[in-house]
Amino acid sequence: MVTGNNHSDYQLAPVQFSRLARRGILFGLSLPQLIAVSIGLLTLVTALYTAGASGIAWTSPLWGTAVIVAVIPIGGRKLVEWLPIVSRWMWRSARGQLTYRRRIIRPRPVGTLALPGDAAPLREWNDPESGAVMIHDPHEQTLTAIVAVSHPAFALLDPSEQNRRVTGWGRVLAGACRSGRIARLQVSERTLPDSGTGLAEWWERHGIDDGSWATVTYRDLIERAGPAGERHATTVSISLDLKAAARQIRTQGGGMRGAATVLRQEMTSLTGALRAADLSVGGWLTTDELASILRTAYDPAIGVELERHRAVGRDLATAGPVAVTESWDRLHSDTAFHAVLWISEWPRSQVYPGFMSPLVFTTGVLRTVSLHYLPVRADQAARDIRKKKTELISDAHQRRRIGQIEDAGATAEYEDVLQQETDLTAGHGVLRTTGLICITAPSIDELDAAVASIEQAAIQASCETRRLVGRQAQAFTAAALPLCRSV
Repeated sequence: MVTGNNHSDYQLAPVQFSRLARRGILFGLSLPQLIAVSIGLLTLVTALYTAGASGIAWTSPLWGTAVIVAVIPIGGRKLVEWLPIVSRWMWRSARGQLTYRRRIIRPRPVGTLALPGDAAPLREWNDPESGAVMIHDPHEQTLTAIVAVSHPAFALLDPSEQNRRVTGWGRVLAGACRSGRIARLQVSERTLPDSGTGLAEWWERHGIDDGSWATVTYRDLIERAGPAGERHATTVSISLDLKAAARQIRTQGGGMRGAATVLRQEMTSLTGALRAADLSVGGWLTTDELASILRTAYDPAIGVELERHRAVGRDLATAGPVAVTESWDRLHSDTAFHAVLWISEWPRSQVYPGFMSPLVFTTGVLRTVSLHYLPVRADQAARDIRKKKTELISDAHQRRRIGQIEDAGATAEYEDVLQQETDLTAGHGVLRTTGLICITAPSIDELDAAVASIEQAAIQASCETRRLVGRQAQAFTAAALPLCRSV
């Protein structure tokens, strides 16, 4: 007996990520390295023609330093590439921008989110049609909405169901690429202290309180174990590019009302795509729900109380932190310390969907995993791929001319570009993906232990992580807050 469907068609297929491009402008050197090497060569040639051999000796500190900062790496970067980061850090430190203290007496402008740093200009817009709160960034010219989603445990599904859900999620991302008006798509999965209200509510609805020994024991177990547990919450944020959608916004009347109308269209499309991918859409976040997320991100110790008392802590005007202190490699806000890790390298070998399970299911650690997807239009993606192919072929030809040995990294990068071109031709979208992990702990020692635990989990997921330094405040808003912020 022969069936019409092959069993192999339902098996979960492995995938492979493109490598992070580290190709330089010339001879593998980046722009800062080329500038440093050029300064060193210019100094050397000038000294040789003006003062001869003695001039080379006298100017050796100059051209020697330029060459050293261009070739010596520290922490995965060349010394010259650290200069912008260190300079910006010193500038902010000199101007007192590393600390934030909220002025309680002075009220904030109406409509702001009361956030520090680069997120201070963000404005809220309450959409009367959908009831959702939309976040307007006047500098980046974006309008963002957030939806809560839930899903069954992916690891417990059979391979055919996993394959179907992966295909559905691929359609969600492909739809964002084809729109042409989406600036960014952010998926945030965070762990929160569980207050035990969910277990208590379930017991009130389904439990039988007959006064027996089993009932008393079960009730005590809920009261003790509930607050000690943790729960997971997932949100998907969609950001509308107001510049790309300018014509549609003018058609809808212009201003924030027109922008909200255009964003609602994208929200409807995203909701349909999420439901087609078998994700349960919980509704677009309102002002109260977003205020609770912002408050617990900066002050996680208050999260249990806010969940038990639903009438407090629901105002965006007071959802921001009271005090924030930024250090070189961590952030201190209200009652917690935070550290942000960047997923600098995705798995280089083929992996199956669900490979991030060690990161997602790490127990005993408060953390937020944020994936930022930047859709690229098909025409722009085709131009970028052609440009990369031309540059890679030219670099290979140049290396052959000077007798340099071809390395495997350049060959693998060229194969990645060819695979991207094949996927684009087949109708798939091209997205630039950035992964950020925000770890939270009540003390510095516990934070270091949590970071070590997450780094070990990333190794098990075949990923490489790097702790962002010199910009932890900006990275925190991008990793811990579902506002589609960039680093």
